[in-house]
Amino acid sequence: MPKVSVVIPAYNAMAYLPQTIDSVLNQTFTDFEILVIDNSSSDNIIEWVSQIKDSRITLITHENRGATNSRNIGILRAKGEYIAFLDADDLWEKTKLEKQVSCLEQNPSVGLVYTWTDLIDSTGKLLKLSIKHQEEGYIWEKVVIQDVVGNGSCAMVRASCFQEVGLFDSNVGIADDFDMWIRIAAVYEFAVVKECLVLYRQHQNNSSKNRQKIIETHAQIIEKSFRDVSLNLLYLRNRAYANLFRYQSWLALEDGNYKEAKLLLKQATLHGHNWCFDRNYIRLFVIIFGWRYFGEKFYLFNKNVSRNIRFIFSRLMLRRTV
Repeated sequence: MPKVSVVIPAYNAMAYLPQTIDSVLNQTFTDFEILVIDNSSSDNIIEWVSQIKDSRITLITHENRGATNSRNIGILRAKGEYIAFLDADDLWEKTKLEKQVSCLEQNPSVGLVYTWTDLIDSTGKLLKLSIKHQEEGYIWEKVVIQDVVGNGSCAMVRASCFQEVGLFDSNVGIADDFDMWIRIAAVYEFAVVKECLVLYRQHQNNSSKNRQKIIETHAQIIEKSFRDVSLNLLYLRNRAYANLFRYQSWLALEDGNYKEAKLLLKQATLHGHNWCFDRNYIRLFVIIFGWRYFGEKFYLFNKNVSRNIRFIFSRLMLRRTV
């Protein structure tokens, strides 16, 4: 039996899938199986996979019922003790599986281990953006407010966790991974490998561009998550909503939509003022205020300065660890 099952949902993904699978085959840890779950693609994925001479790869085809159903099929068919998910357009650095397996082997109380993430564009060019959360341990109170894992390609989960919390919820659509992380965090500890071992691809086809749908879906998850919690935790519900609208306000600015960003920030403040003095809220308020009087150039200037500072700092920290 393989130690790790890698589950890759795919739908007309041949533009990226070969590179994605190569990033798995090139792992330093080799005791794995790859389950490619094909959602009735119209490209030549069946022919392409059949030409790969590696017994660790299995192609499972089924009718197109979305990525959530594909992940669940992967979980049910997985033979590994640990399950890692990978979107068909994302990439892994060579030591990802090795370091996550080592973490789970050394920490039996940990149910999920995630890594840091670098962002790339549709051509594979590295962007000056990274996802680097620090949270670990029993962190349900943090996960329910913010998706600290960051994306669906950086988590490795013990297969036994799904026996405890169930499969991915197809009713929450594009945020099914966030919902799953919350459910796992309610029972198990989280751990983080503090290295950027995932390359998350940003392009025009990312479903995260559909902002209103994301807000509705996350609101559904928030309500679901607080349905049966104790009274002393209910205050976190407003915090979760505030963070949702704050983050979407940032994304609206990214898209150059000042009016929408302003409206979303207002919605964030309506869910409580205590956390509006957080530096992230203050910075967002200053940028929206500056946009009003100085135009989009004010936002772009702050964005470029911030990204360059983060990029330089991350490279300096990397050199210190080498």
